[in-house]
Amino acid sequence: MDGVSAVVTGLGVVAPTGIGVERYWANTLAGRSGIAEITRFDASDHPVRLAGEVRDFDATEHLPTRLTFQTDRWTQFALCATEEALRDAGAHPPADCGLGEYEMAVVTASSSAGNEFGQRELGRLWSEGPQHVTAFQSIAWFYAATTGQTSIRFGMRGPCGVIASEQAGGLDALGQARRVLGAGARLVVSGGTEAPLSPYALVCQQVTGLLSRSRDAARAYLPFDPDSAGYLPGEGGAILVVEDEDSARDRGAPHVYGRIAGYAATFDAGGGPELRGAAELAMADAGVAAADVDVVFADAAGLPDLDRAEADALVALFGPHGVPVSAPKTATGRLYAGGSSLDVAAALLTIRTGLVPPSVNVRPDGRYRLDLVVGAPRALPVRTALVIARGYGGFNAAVVVTAA
Repeated sequence: MDGVSAVVTGLGVVAPTGIGVERYWANTLAGRSGIAEITRFDASDHPVRLAGEVRDFDATEHLPTRLTFQTDRWTQFALCATEEALRDAGAHPPADCGLGEYEMAVVTASSSAGNEFGQRELGRLWSEGPQHVTAFQSIAWFYAATTGQTSIRFGMRGPCGVIASEQAGGLDALGQARRVLGAGARLVVSGGTEAPLSPYALVCQQVTGLLSRSRDAARAYLPFDPDSAGYLPGEGGAILVVEDEDSARDRGAPHVYGRIAGYAATFDAGGGPELRGAAELAMADAGVAAADVDVVFADAAGLPDLDRAEADALVALFGPHGVPVSAPKTATGRLYAGGSSLDVAAALLTIRTGLVPPSVNVRPDGRYRLDLVVGAPRALPVRTALVIARGYGGFNAAVVVTAA
């Protein structure tokens, strides 16, 4: 986007592989998996029994009880990640960072929204009566609840919004954040989180037929593997502080992770050639050629047809084995809107550390002709990363991040 240099100055993570950026990144590089049996409810009568849960998360350790009573777990994840990201960016409390409340905005993405909160309140309605349903049922389940609660808690009254395009949503939110900066905002809290591991939420996901029914946590979610047979869901995500570069410098931001240099979105009915189109358009927006891309963070659907479509798109762009490809979500499950946000965080951490995280448990199928990073991190100078995401129903998105 002409005239806008959008940089990321803060990261916050709540993931199955760690709460907080430092713990998440250490476990990701070590190839530790957060996939295990579902414990948030009795899933023994569900065909899908494995997922990436955020364990040892107690919202009351991070948020006032008043707020935890009003919000779903998905919003609580985002509020905690936002606080970490703002502290990381040297912008907490936001009122003390020299920016006006109308210069700061919130744009998040959501796919599952507040299913757990909604299911609990509807259960009370039918078992105990309407007088036992809290008034917060009217808002806590809603897709925009996280954006609204974040805006209120941190005093950000600039242009706010929510994106609902499933896994692509985390990238679409960052694209919108960049537009908001172009319209005059100076700081945007953006990204996505999810908490889709309640009984009703899981039932909604199972009807797609895309989830793995394996009982073996080490062999259940295997993108680009000969044994791929579906993906596993997960909860959590990442929140990023995105700023205008000049504004970040003027207020004295302590560091810059990288630049959101390019973004594009396309739509198709079957996840075919338009995925490649999204990547090409994002690269063109960033002004980079295929030879400039050092690593790709793949969508990694974990189903043979979808993996083939993505692999074909990457081979067409970069050639056979032409660029290292990483799928760290194999350790967390697909976090939907939170997953692509977390991939962008991983891409920025890769740029910072020079370590490409491995795809855990995957035995690459040579027929895909991809240079998939497996087994251990790969040391590699990275200045440009491409992040790809697909959302159920035909959404495609791509973001290019570059070193600052």
